[in-house]
Amino acid sequence: MSLIEREAPGAVMTPDNIRSKKLPVVTNALVAVGAFAVSAALVLGLDIGSWVLVAVLGVVIYLVGLNIVAARIEGPRAARNRTMKSMIYAACILAILPLASVVWTLVSKGINRLDGNFFGTSMNNIGARDPHGGAYHAIIGTLEQVGIATLMAVPLGVLGAIYLVEYGRGKFAETVRFFVDVMTGIPSIVAGLFILSFWVLIVSPWFNNGVPRFSGFAASLALAVLMLPTIVRSTEEMLRLVPGPLREGSYALGVPQWKTILSVVLPTALPGIVTGIMLAVARAAGETAPVLLVAGGAAAINFDPFAGNQQSLSLFVYQQAGDASRFAPDRAWTAALTLVALVLILTVAAKLLARRNKLSR
Repeated sequence: MSLIEREAPGAVMTPDNIRSKKLPVVTNALVAVGAFAVSAALVLGLDIGSWVLVAVLGVVIYLVGLNIVAARIEGPRAARNRTMKSMIYAACILAILPLASVVWTLVSKGINRLDGNFFGTSMNNIGARDPHGGAYHAIIGTLEQVGIATLMAVPLGVLGAIYLVEYGRGKFAETVRFFVDVMTGIPSIVAGLFILSFWVLIVSPWFNNGVPRFSGFAASLALAVLMLPTIVRSTEEMLRLVPGPLREGSYALGVPQWKTILSVVLPTALPGIVTGIMLAVARAAGETAPVLLVAGGAAAINFDPFAGNQQSLSLFVYQQAGDASRFAPDRAWTAALTLVALVLILTVAAKLLARRNKLSR
């Protein structure tokens, strides 16, 4: 008589009374330890790789061994389920490892110059043998350039997405969507060359006695070109996720379409829109080629984004990484850590602001 037939009439079937055997946690741990021990013995004993290969081969041996042991204890079906679950966990860990490695590298190497001098001084009059000098001018430049680019790209991107979702019909909307998709994949240096040929060489001489001029505003224009398609595409997808009955209910109450978009659609999609905007901001803050082409970079502080060369953190990292001074690598790592921390702070602040506005409604 089977286990199910021995159950009393009317009993509730649960995993406990259906499955009689379960793989102990100790056995699972022993399989893992044995797998990585065998992997280390093979790889390091034969000298065919490093600890990275040990980890990869150990995961493979562990999955095979787990499937064999679980099949003998729990049965083939439960063994396949346990193996697939372990593969999912392993894939998640492998996806997290590169990010953790990047964070650890940035923190361990960037902490050497994490001091007041780095955040309070520029590279003006700093020689190759001078251990001082900081990225104050680069931080100011990044904040101004990315801030101006955000002020230009966000309204255009959100309004463009609203048009495509709520109003756009026919060939014109398809054409706009096509060019947005094309712009999403353009290299950053193309945007920099476009602003260089249009703004720096043609427009800026009108305001500078016929002489072309680099500026932080030109870098903002290039960054806005790069941010715009990302904002449009992400906002468009978030607006399409808003349920249709929400719009229909608003229309049934006599609310016009423009007010429905402002009062119902945009607030509902706001968290996703903020995420897309911050992705675009992060990309803009990390771009180097457009800033190098149209802002030029500078060793001194320039608070005016409309006149003169201006520095950015990404360009500062690029220049310091290639500098011959033995003090330059520490500056580059600290600037990279500062850039990541700046983007993280802006992202968290934007998320909290969007959540607060949503809860207040």
